[in-house]
Amino acid sequence: MIGKHVILPLIGRRLPVVADSYSDPEKGTGAVKITPAHDFNDFELGKRHNLERINVFDQFACLFLEGNAAFLKACHPPEETMALHGLGRFDARIRVVEMMERKGFLEKVDEHTHMVPFGTRSDELIEPWLTDQWYLDASALAVPAIESVKAGRTVFVPKSWEKTYFDWMQNIQPWCISRQLWWGHQIPAWYGPKHPRAVDSGFPSRQGEIFVAGTEDEALTLARDFYPPEYEVTIAGNDRETDMSRSAECEITAAPSIVLFRDEDVLDTWFSSGLWPFSTLGWPNDTSEFQRFYPTDLLVTGFDIIFFWVARMMMLGIYFTKKEPFKTVYIHALVRDESGQKMSKSKGNVIDPLELIELHGADVLRFTLSIMAAQGRDIKLSRGRLEGYRNFITKLWNSVRFAQMNECFLRKDFDPGHCKTLPGRWIAGEVERAVISVTSDIERHRYNEAAEFLYRFVWNRFCDWYLELAKPVLNGPDEAEKIEIQSMTAWVLDQILLLLHPFIPFVTEELWLETGDAVRGRDNLLILSSWPHFSSLSDRDADEEMQWLIDLVSKIRSVRAEINVPAGSLIPLAFISASSRIRERVDLHATSLKQLGRIDCVDFFPHAPDNSVEFVSDDCVVALCLAGVVDLEAEKLRLEGEVEKITTRIEKMNINLSNAAFLSRAPEHVVEKQKAVCLEAELTRDKIYESLARVLSALK
Repeated sequence: MIGKHVILPLIGRRLPVVADSYSDPEKGTGAVKITPAHDFNDFELGKRHNLERINVFDQFACLFLEGNAAFLKACHPPEETMALHGLGRFDARIRVVEMMERKGFLEKVDEHTHMVPFGTRSDELIEPWLTDQWYLDASALAVPAIESVKAGRTVFVPKSWEKTYFDWMQNIQPWCISRQLWWGHQIPAWYGPKHPRAVDSGFPSRQGEIFVAGTEDEALTLARDFYPPEYEVTIAGNDRETDMSRSAECEITAAPSIVLFRDEDVLDTWFSSGLWPFSTLGWPNDTSEFQRFYPTDLLVTGFDIIFFWVARMMMLGIYFTKKEPFKTVYIHALVRDESGQKMSKSKGNVIDPLELIELHGADVLRFTLSIMAAQGRDIKLSRGRLEGYRNFITKLWNSVRFAQMNECFLRKDFDPGHCKTLPGRWIAGEVERAVISVTSDIERHRYNEAAEFLYRFVWNRFCDWYLELAKPVLNGPDEAEKIEIQSMTAWVLDQILLLLHPFIPFVTEELWLETGDAVRGRDNLLILSSWPHFSSLSDRDADEEMQWLIDLVSKIRSVRAEINVPAGSLIPLAFISASSRIRERVDLHATSLKQLGRIDCVDFFPHAPDNSVEFVSDDCVVALCLAGVVDLEAEKLRLEGEVEKITTRIEKMNINLSNAAFLSRAPEHVVEKQKAVCLEAELTRDKIYESLARVLSALK
């Protein structure tokens, strides 16, 4: 059969029989019909065997038969076949089957499922349609772009994404850069008729000429040089309602006049986006902005557009400017829904950032995404997380209001390195460590770690400890200490606003302008201020004293919560067999201990008093005296009941997690959530056991 021909029913066209490895001899008869103009695989097969490519559809997926030179070539379809012209593809298929059956060409019909692409926006089946397009030789542009990354002139963070970049770039195909869209950079090509003397003067004979130029004037110059001098060459108005596709086939009808038509298509969005790093700076002119800001320093983007955007910017940037467009490419995670599913309109799980900004503010969304954007992990975004970080920004705002109410303004002669109060010396060292840590995290592109550190520093170190320790001084009689704490508080807030500004730009700028000098305010914007840098602020003695106090108070609060001590109750605190060093520390911090731990009095005993709960802090046994405050017998029964309830709950969850049927049917994110809940319950049970052990010890 190879080399012979078959006749296409209903049309009469002679079709060559060819052999190709694409056909599967094990599937059906092993013989398949192909349509090079309407199937990707058939198109490649047709190229290999030099087969004709015949479009039988128009742009509306209706049959295009009348006036279709390629379709009518070398055949004379009957009127019944030509009557299908203009019919939609689905209706036409029904008619074709009916005609085949009526003429005796149809042998049998088999059920067969086809896998075809489907457009969710248009709600239509998508089928290939042969068109003329513009292509770019991407393989040539890829070579220097690959070399730039290999040589380290452009670096990916995390570095593992370089492999993805290389895989795409080293296997790159010709890039179709034309699109049939209404908006975009219009293709810089103008079409004119074939040369009037092409046949008898040696000019190439073809349907039309194409003039590619940067401007209309350049296109006119090219055309006037090409056509005979006696012809006047003009350019038609750019009317998108006109079918410009016929312009390449137009004939010269009114000599001596020739009209050029510009290509209707626009450049691929990624081609235009690929020009962004330098086209926005005035290129191709050598502007001061281009000199100052190109190449850029850091590109932040998602891994899903490494090929679409990053690679295109690299190729076009190097080609046009001879320089890489950026030094570092930071690849961040994708934002998914709270179950870890990719957001999709069809799934209905899209979280609109504009709605979140309207509800919580831009800073809340920005900080939430920053603190969750760990390298190599996607973000599971939920509205609850935003509410938590909104509370953080509210906490920052309230701390500034507290400082203003207590007249905490920065004095001109204040030096944080010469602070005398213990809380002041300690917080100065904490600020220095915060600056070092946050700066390092940002330089290493660990933005989530920087945000997480600042969250803990502001909420815990500054608000929960320093401000609480500052309150007695601010309300006390010592004027010198008060002024020092006021200045230190204002100075720390300044450093906090500077460090938080990249993450929370709007609120921090507002607070910056509202604080500062008590009389003059600020003489500069926060965004134009210098990044902080300090050395020699850490005070080892102050750090040790404050850490001792923080650890002790934290344990007091923890034990109080575990055994249900009423929040308003003041209880005695006892130190058992305390050393002289411990006694000195207790005397130094007695006021703070009473205030922060809700302590009535502090005493020293050789043995723990009756009805007291003991714990260890800094190698010293400490006891909370609960006589008359907590019914230990009732607390014992309550804790035992809590253990029983949570144990039953854990057993039920473990039964579910050991059920093979559940594990096979349930979605992965549901199983993972169940495991996390079970683990959390086990940790809670361990804490209840610890509390119960303390109560039992106190009852002995």
